[in-house]
Amino acid sequence: MPDPSRRTVLAATAATAATLAGPPAQAHAAGARPPAYRWRTAVIGGTGFVTGVLFHPTVPGLAYARTDIGGAYRWDRDTDRWTPLTDHLGWDDWNLLGVEALAVDPAHPGRLYLALGTYAQPWAGEGAFLRSEDRGATWHRTALPARLGANEDGRGTGERLLVDPRDGDTLWLGTRHDGLLRSADRGATWSRAAGFPAEPSPTGQGVTLLVAAGRTLYAGWGDADGTPGRPNLYRTADGTTWEPVPGQPAGASARVPVRAAHDHRTRELYLTYADAPGPNGQTTGSVHKLDTVTGAWTDVTPAVPGGTDTFGYGGVAVAARRPGTVVVSTNDRWAAVDTLYRTTDGGRSWVSLKDTAVLDVSETPYLRWGRDAPKFGWWIQAVAVDPYDPEHVLYGTGATVYGTRDLVHWAPRVRGLEETSVRQLISPPTGTAHLISGNGDIGVLYHERLTASPARGMATDPVFGTATGLALAAARPSYVVRTGWGDHGNGAFSEDGGRTWAPFPAQPAHAAGGPGPIATTADGRVLLWAFPDGPAHRSADGGAGWQEVPSYPQGATPVADPVDPAVLYAYDTTTGTLFATTDGGRTFTARATGLPAGDSQFQLAAAPGRTGDLWLSAKEHGLFRSTDGGAGFTAVAGVRAAYTLGFGKAAPGARHPALYLVGATDFGPAVLRSDDRAGTWTRIDDDAHRWGWTGQAITGDPRVHGRVYLATNGRGVQYGEPA
Repeated sequence: MPDPSRRTVLAATAATAATLAGPPAQAHAAGARPPAYRWRTAVIGGTGFVTGVLFHPTVPGLAYARTDIGGAYRWDRDTDRWTPLTDHLGWDDWNLLGVEALAVDPAHPGRLYLALGTYAQPWAGEGAFLRSEDRGATWHRTALPARLGANEDGRGTGERLLVDPRDGDTLWLGTRHDGLLRSADRGATWSRAAGFPAEPSPTGQGVTLLVAAGRTLYAGWGDADGTPGRPNLYRTADGTTWEPVPGQPAGASARVPVRAAHDHRTRELYLTYADAPGPNGQTTGSVHKLDTVTGAWTDVTPAVPGGTDTFGYGGVAVAARRPGTVVVSTNDRWAAVDTLYRTTDGGRSWVSLKDTAVLDVSETPYLRWGRDAPKFGWWIQAVAVDPYDPEHVLYGTGATVYGTRDLVHWAPRVRGLEETSVRQLISPPTGTAHLISGNGDIGVLYHERLTASPARGMATDPVFGTATGLALAAARPSYVVRTGWGDHGNGAFSEDGGRTWAPFPAQPAHAAGGPGPIATTADGRVLLWAFPDGPAHRSADGGAGWQEVPSYPQGATPVADPVDPAVLYAYDTTTGTLFATTDGGRTFTARATGLPAGDSQFQLAAAPGRTGDLWLSAKEHGLFRSTDGGAGFTAVAGVRAAYTLGFGKAAPGARHPALYLVGATDFGPAVLRSDDRAGTWTRIDDDAHRWGWTGQAITGDPRVHGRVYLATNGRGVQYGEPA
């Protein structure tokens, strides 16, 4: 259930050249000694679109993966897991967590290259280029004269980055809107490649792939229309003169070259095509091979799309030590479900690997999506065959990486790779789970253990795609409610702390058009459900009946007082006004006015166990506190910016809950903790653990002092504890 619209619009600084293993070190708050924190990722198991997988051609057991919003990873055979390589990218570099392309140097096993940029729109800023000599342990960074789109249409094509086989210092990078780029110094500087004939457009796909066949380079072009005489594949033998490849296939089924792979033993180049770049919007496609010696083309399409069975072709990989053995994937095949086709005779005959596949998702149960059996996959545009084992195949989907070593038994190969976009976090004060998360694409998860994917998978009855609301009754923590995009209702409740769920007996008619956040009063007797483009609704009978609340500020997120069940709050970001109700949500009236306004990302939080103790995170305006239920707010001294704030167990001897803040005091954005009601702050993240944008949600654990859970936009739930 991928959500291609996941994005966060923030001001991004221009990338500058630097040598780094993380962002520049930052000072700690005066007088505060930073605790040593150990950071780990709460295990879910993927959940995002893996857009590229690449085995190193000369190092057994070494592979890399790229994702659309969650960075890059290295596969380590000794630990049987993926190691994240880009977690050092911080707040200002949020747009660089999307990896447009990656490349390795066959002659230098330590060299790894990444082209970074999640969105190509002007508000996202320029892309950046990272190069490493030690497999991604440390990086050199360079600004790119181009914007990249790792989370846009065409993100599964490629690879768009290539090390020139004639000269390892020469790199080629295909861009969407800025043409073909070339670097003669391993990515330290870049310029437009002279002689490349195709002209980029501001809205097109540009160069979709780069591949070497011997000493000849090939470039796919995504902006041709598939008619004869308008080529979409070019080549160069000298790195200077480019020409269209003669005889290339035409027509809708070969409009966009998606991926390519070269069989160096047979000297044949295999290409997958579709009528759109994907991962959505493809209705037809084909597979062709080019004899690079004779120039002859052969149509080797395994199955021709047609009728109700519409799809394109995506990934392609060859078995380096077994001539004529090739694996390709279908893509966007929703009716018959996507598959991998494999040939051992150069494409004369194919076998669908899905037809005999035995899928084991016991390690990541969410992959059942609330059904009896998992799907073989969708959005399959990344396929890789181990050059040392032709039956060791990996493929990426919109949710995970599947792998096999016998072509029959398949299981997720995703340990260490987490790409969830997390929206809401709850750490219950009682029960078996210390964490419940509301997420993009995979709804709500109940984390019995932080070191294993939730055994119950996604919350069901109903199944949600993206969660929009999650709330717990403070005085009755066994009662939890959630809202989101569901197939059979957009709201649900739990009476056992989030283990099992049931849909609300009814829901407002407006809920089907866009479910928003929800709150429940401290005793769980009243529900207040807000909507982004309509009136809020109240229920006092567990969701059986709903009534409009005309006085509620439209679009605001409701917050329940954790002690008084008659009181709820809402912050109107449009006018900078705090509203409250004292009659269980029937009527709301304005209390504090003149607060910061104009930013929908402002967050209001209520301190647990204390009535009327409100905290307002006002982004660049700072942090504000009210101790009288919102009648008045006071700016918290020393906090220059506040993006999200949460509470955890109080420090020994302290009476107020610990505070956890993503914000800035006398240094840039960081994860901070205060044990003295915001009197002093201590930075608890570090230069190696930044995870891009982390302003969505944060919460401490009410049972473990010092433990904090942090929502990221593409790196799942990160949790930290004092070492």
